Parts: sequence; C-alpha cells; structure tokens
Amino acid sequence: MLRLVRRRLGSAALSLLLLTTIAFVLSHLTPGGPAYSILGPGAKPDAVAAINHEFGLDLPLWRQYLRWLWALAHLHLGSSYLSNQPVGTLLVSYEKNTILLQLVSLTASLAIALGLGMIHGVYHARGAGRIIGAIELGLYALPSFFVGTLLILWLSMGLGWFPAGGLEDLRLDHQTFGAALSHLALPATTITLLTVPVLSRYFAQSVHEELGRDYVRSAAARGASPLRILFGDVLRNALRPLVTILGLSLPTIFAGGIVTETVFSYPGLGWLLWQSAIGQDYPVLIGIVLVIGVLTVLGNLLADLVNGLLDPRVSYA
Repeated sequence: MLRLVRRRLGSAALSLLLLTTIAFVLSHLTPGGPAYSILGPGAKPDAVAAINHEFGLDLPLWRQYLRWLWALAHLHLGSSYLSNQPVGTLLVSYEKNTILLQLVSLTASLAIALGLGMIHGVYHARGAGRIIGAIELGLYALPSFFVGTLLILWLSMGLGWFPAGGLEDLRLDHQTFGAALSHLALPATTITLLTVPVLSRYFAQSVHEELGRDYVRSAAARGASPLRILFGDVLRNALRPLVTILGLSLPTIFAGGIVTETVFSYPGLGWLLWQSAIGQDYPVLIGIVLVIGVLTVLGNLLADLVNGLLDPRVSYA
C-alpha cells in the first residue's frame, strides 16, 4: 500500500507541473489582460502599460512562469489582480461555500442513489427497474443550466418558495439558519438531480452483476435469507465502483460546479473560477487549476485505498 502511495505521488508531481504549465501559458496567451478588466475596455495604452508593469506582465512569459514557480515553492500563490487579496485567502473564503453546498448535495444524492440503484439492480429486467432506468436516463440527459433555470422559474419566480440565488437575503439584518439554508435549496437540488442518475446507474449495474455471482447462489443454497445476502455480501461488493466514482468526484466536491454556481450566482469556487476567467485574473485562475489537479490526484488515490480495504484481493501494482 505504501508503495502505491509513493508511486502515485511521484507521478502526480510531474502531472501537476505539466498541468500548471499548460494553464499558465494558455491563460497568458488569451487576448486582452487584467488591465482592461480593471480600467475598462476604453483604457488608454499608457494606463494599461502601467498596470502590466505593476503586475510584472511586461516580462517575458518564461520569467513570469519562473517567478510563479518560485512563489509556489514558498507556498505562496500570489495575489489577485482584481481584489488585491492573497490567492490562498481568496480560495479558502469561497471554498467554504462550495464545500457546504457540495456536501449537502452529495449526502442527498447518495441516499437517493443507493435506494434507487438497489431497486434498479434487483429488478433489472422488470417493470420497476425499467421505469427507474428511464427516469435516470432522462435526468442524465438534462444540462445543469437548463435544470437550474427551470427551478428558478418554477420554485423562485413562480411560487416564491426559495430565493433565486446568492448566499444571503439582503432584506434581513441578521441571517437565520433557515434563511441560509433556503439559499442552498435550489443549487443543491440541481446538483442532486444531476448526480443521482450517475451514481444510481453505476450502483445498479454493480448490484445486478453481483447477484449473478457464485457466492450469491452458494449463500442461497445454504439457506441464507435474500435480505441477508442483499444487504450483506452484495451491498459490500457493489459499493466498490461507487467508491471509485466518488473518489473521482472529489475535485467537484471542493471545486464546485461552474455552471450551477454561475446560474445561481452562488459565491463558491466554481463561480470564482468563472469570474477569474472573465477578468483574466491569472493568479486566481491558475491557483484554482492547481487545487483541482491536486484534488484529482488525491481522489484517485483515496478511491484505490478504500477499494483495497473493501476487497483485499484488489491489486494496483
């Protein structure tokens, strides 16, 4: 297991270096620059040149990259061009909102997906399984911006049950827990509706395959009850593919959904990534890409370790 961790971390370091290099080069080669976001599209050349000199953007690209790597080696991601805040502080402040939203969504998604997936897997070729499969396929085909907009039109503008976006109710002097929770309702519902089909279908397929294994027939021949077989051995073994999917979802949990957070103007890391891309705030943009890369590596590694605990026969040599 330790050899797996060392090997994965070694290859991850090279992958992250390549990822940040590509992100750095591509972001700096896009037309315009942060000076126009700060000064406006009608900015004069002298003012733009002064801003670029202040941020070191008039240096050759390779020197800018080496300066960024040197700062990264000292655990400093730089400062935002637009807000002048340290990138690390900025990411943490938005990260808290994203983690809250994603954990609420993931908890609801898992609870629903496990139930639907179990029914779908057991009744795979029967009426109940086919109905659930059709619902899953229909939800999976819906884009997140469409679901989010539909929920705003229906539950916010139409029925007035929930706020359309943001994180706080500007009409209230003091935020209550209920008011804060109401702002999570629509974006969390959007993410849940789009996450459940993925988790449920993978889990259903795994349950269906496990039910055809020899150990299930052997347990039934020994007189074990169907519920004991289903919620004992089958559930344990069927969770392995789901663990892998959750591990790969770790970057989404911490980085948020760009489209969903943008639709609801929810101040999370996905929304910050979108705003930084529009404003060409290079330090923030590359910092978020680095965080997503690290989380992707950790998610893959965590999924492998948990799968190894669930089934000691698994080998990743």
